Amino acid sequence: MGNEPTKRFEMTRLRRTANAAVSGFVKYGVGPDELHLLTTRGRRSGFLRSVPLSVLDSERGRFLVSPYGETDWVRNLRTDGFATLRRGGWIELVSVREMDTRESAPLLCEYLDHPRSVVVAPCFEAAPGAPVEAFEAEADRHPVFQVVRSTSIRI
Repeated sequence: MGNEPTKRFEMTRLRRTANAAVSGFVKYGVGPDELHLLTTRGRRSGFLRSVPLSVLDSERGRFLVSPYGETDWVRNLRTDGFATLRRGGWIELVSVREMDTRESAPLLCEYLDHPRSVVVAPCFEAAPGAPVEAFEAEADRHPVFQVVRSTSIRI
């Protein structure tokens, strides 16, 4: 891959349709256990925005990783610091903090060491299974948020 730039995220009509379909399944608890519906408040509009997201559960905690770079949910989360994660009949209210690049590199390595890498690996320069040093070079392009506090409620 060498000097090729990281693939830029584009919200295409196909991706929007796929997100809507996956969101419907996640809302009812169907799909992989790590898949949640992340809802953030729009930083300008104030409207709630939802997107399906694979949550990284690690021995170091729980993390929200943006494989596609600085997307709208990342900007919204940076502004607000709070979000909800929904899966099935549970909603989890979360407070997050953004990790610095030094802390996030090993988490990105762990994030790609999973079957989800089939979908998100093209957005990374480092290949799944690469050493942590390979992820340090691109950690600033993939924001990682640590869930520091959460409260779950049944709906």
